[in-house]
Amino acid sequence: MSQEITIIGAGIIGLVTAFELTERGKTVRLIDAGTSNYSTAPDGTPLYPAASHYAGGMLAPIAEVQFQQDALFPLMTASADAYPSLMERLSRATDLPTGYDTTGTLIVAADRADAEHLERTRTYYQDLNRPTSSITPSQARALEPLLAPRIAGAVSIPSDHQLYPRLMVRALKDALVRRGVTFSTERVADPDAGDIICTGLGATLLGEYPLRPVYGDILRLRTPRPLLKHVVRGYVNSRPVYLIPRPDGELCIGATSREDQRTLPAIDGVHQLLRDAIRLVPAIEECELLEANVGARPGTPDDLPIFGHRTRADGTRQLVSTGYFRHGILLAALAGKIGAEVACEADIPPEMAACNPARFEA
Repeated sequence: MSQEITIIGAGIIGLVTAFELTERGKTVRLIDAGTSNYSTAPDGTPLYPAASHYAGGMLAPIAEVQFQQDALFPLMTASADAYPSLMERLSRATDLPTGYDTTGTLIVAADRADAEHLERTRTYYQDLNRPTSSITPSQARALEPLLAPRIAGAVSIPSDHQLYPRLMVRALKDALVRRGVTFSTERVADPDAGDIICTGLGATLLGEYPLRPVYGDILRLRTPRPLLKHVVRGYVNSRPVYLIPRPDGELCIGATSREDQRTLPAIDGVHQLLRDAIRLVPAIEECELLEANVGARPGTPDDLPIFGHRTRADGTRQLVSTGYFRHGILLAALAGKIGAEVACEADIPPEMAACNPARFEA
């Protein structure tokens, strides 16, 4: 690629890729239409806001493990391992906060049946050599005193961290502007435009990949006082829910996942999130609701990202880095690092082989 590299898409994948390119001395141009609401292009193509704006931001290679996703596990671990270096270098490039928090994660069970489910999940973590510690409910409440007194089980994962995506995006943009990166809000309709494609669901314009929007309801609450220090994930009647404390005193609640095309917050989802969160932390009833919203995550049939080269109409190659689905924030450190290396003529590493776009050609 040339000394100047154009990235289409300024979500967290595009921004981290741009940051890593500037670390390597490259001149970068970022193009993103910057849509803040769901809308359609003049030709009827749906446009989606950046998924990172509505993401929870959990850096949880252990707690985010899903059954039968073996090819994804090493990517999650490698990216979590890459985050300390990324955050240290970003903190030198900007004065803005990133919302990076290494306090750790607790997973709790609402009742005895949920505790059995949690124990099966913990055993699965152990089978994958993922370190976790079972703790008693009283030990969990010593760490988080506002947990419900009747929780039936708990697991501690000190190595699962979080960041606040909205602060992270702001810090990345500030660092990139300081480094001379140019931003454009033009709407790109040509699939062959740009050197690196990081457009999430916008990559459907390429017409080659089976990306689909997977919606997730997410709530922002204002708390009367700090309620939690750790990320608290829980099972309530086998349903997952997560509660994420933010550095400004807010609390984020999420975990729903649906593919029903409702582009506004779903009443059943909002009700479920509040009911289950209150079951785990009753003091949430004292909070104020700041925002109920929904994000659209770019899902693939196998839940793996799409990373690799595609061939343009003129025979030249374009790098595609998209489809990070539920793990966009977690995988951003790895995606940005490898994306920058490949853009600088390095080979695609073996661990990304399963993400090759060619797997969809059949």
